[in-house]
Amino acid sequence: MNRRVRSQLAIALVAVWMTGGWTLQGQERPQITAAQVDQWMQELSNWGRWGADDQLGAVNLITPDKRRAALALATTGEVVSLSLPITVGAPPEDPESTAAFTNLRVVNIPSDFLMERQQVAFHGATVSHLDALCHAHHDGKIYNGVALEDIFTEDGCARMGISGLAGGIVTRGVLLDIPRLKGLEAFEDGTHVYPEDIEAWERQTGVTVSSGDAIFLRTGRWANDNRSGYDITVAPWLKQRDVALVGSDGIQDVGQIPGTALPFHKLVLVAMGANIFDNMDLEALAETAARLNRWEFLLVAAPIPNPGGTGSPLNPLAIF
Repeated sequence: MNRRVRSQLAIALVAVWMTGGWTLQGQERPQITAAQVDQWMQELSNWGRWGADDQLGAVNLITPDKRRAALALATTGEVVSLSLPITVGAPPEDPESTAAFTNLRVVNIPSDFLMERQQVAFHGATVSHLDALCHAHHDGKIYNGVALEDIFTEDGCARMGISGLAGGIVTRGVLLDIPRLKGLEAFEDGTHVYPEDIEAWERQTGVTVSSGDAIFLRTGRWANDNRSGYDITVAPWLKQRDVALVGSDGIQDVGQIPGTALPFHKLVLVAMGANIFDNMDLEALAETAARLNRWEFLLVAAPIPNPGGTGSPLNPLAIF
């Protein structure tokens, strides 16, 4: 049995299990282990799918036809920002700290212009940003099997950096407002969203996630500061649907799996090569979508193409 057949079989079996085929009502779901994550790293891999030298990953799924279809969704002309306002604050005293912060200093120069100097550390849970494919590694490899030691320097990533998306992102965005599905304004802390939740949302809205889409999960985080997000079992579902980009207002990785750190991030970034939108503000999007009864939209997003950058703050736009 070749690798492709094994991968398809594994995804199909996981899909049966995830939708309740192997779980009796009232019983707990099987515990996902680090060994299962390692297995999924192989089974869900897109390495080599677009060639040995590919640096775009799942963005390759956004074809010209996909872009044209997405552009046709912009019918009312309403535009909604998906970005949080940046909070300006002093950087941490520790120069080695990885904590998120923004810093702004403005001066009035003699030629009658206001000039500024900005600093930003955007990774973490407070700044809206897009992760580059070089942001995460697993067993010493980043997306497409590239060795970490071959691309990592203190001056940036030699490959798979955010500058690969200098042409911007234009595709169909799909809002997954799962709290609304369950009659809630926001999730309680620690809520997991499972593939069957997403499929129930598809049935309710009539919008089916398809190849090349960017999905955005609303958890209501900014209403009650809950820490909720995709369950790890959503990862095989993403591969099955060929999702191009994954986003949320939440923390993406919910819960812990002993022996591995942030496994959802790694499966998406490293195995599938799909960029991740972190810390989106989806409240205005949810209000607009509900008013229009439209859960799909034209997504336009342009990261700052900083050479070698592991990601970028950005202001994605949903256009109806």
